[in-house]
Amino acid sequence: MPAKKKPNGKPKKQGEAEKKPLTLNQKLIKALAHPLRVEALALMNDREWSPNELSEELNKGLSQVSYHVKVLRDFECIELTKTEPRRGAVEHYYRAIKRAYIPSAMVKHIPKSGQRDIANDILREIDKDVAASVKSGRFYERDDTHASWTPADLDGEGCIEASELADEFTERFLAIDGKCSNRRAKGEGDGLHIAISAALMVFGSERGEKKKAPSRKPRKKRKGS
Repeated sequence: MPAKKKPNGKPKKQGEAEKKPLTLNQKLIKALAHPLRVEALALMNDREWSPNELSEELNKGLSQVSYHVKVLRDFECIELTKTEPRRGAVEHYYRAIKRAYIPSAMVKHIPKSGQRDIANDILREIDKDVAASVKSGRFYERDDTHASWTPADLDGEGCIEASELADEFTERFLAIDGKCSNRRAKGEGDGLHIAISAALMVFGSERGEKKKAPSRKPRKKRKGS
């Protein structure tokens, strides 16, 4: 039988497996496997950034940042929005296509060390965001501001349901953001631009660990029973 040909017309080598295109989730997992890419993508959610600007903001070397920006673009997480001449060179600006959001079902595919780095970066950004908002007084400006802390004592199944609920909230919040953008593009809506942050966490807590009732040991059977 004649050898199978690749799409470029060259014969396929024996034993060479066909590479399947990555799914959107697989691309996102690979793209966010490095904490620097998580930080860069989070920044590019809000506005256009060039690698040079990201290098200064993140306090990282330009060559290192440029490499990770290229990875994000290769995995179709960001897109080129414009170019500008800058001191004899051309500066490229990018904006996020995908949010820096990882559903719980995808987290298990990321190494533990990567999970810790991503979580720590998110917590630091939340801390900075909340502190700046409180200091400026913006946190208390609106009557629809929501802040809650809801500890609970769940079992394994309840933890899974709570995590899924957090995913649903994030997806719906992003959908609301998308609808606002569409209204503005059509010249509809109230025309306001109100900066809103939503921070939601479902996590294993130290609270209540000491209150757990000790597990009961099975009673020993008496002789002759």
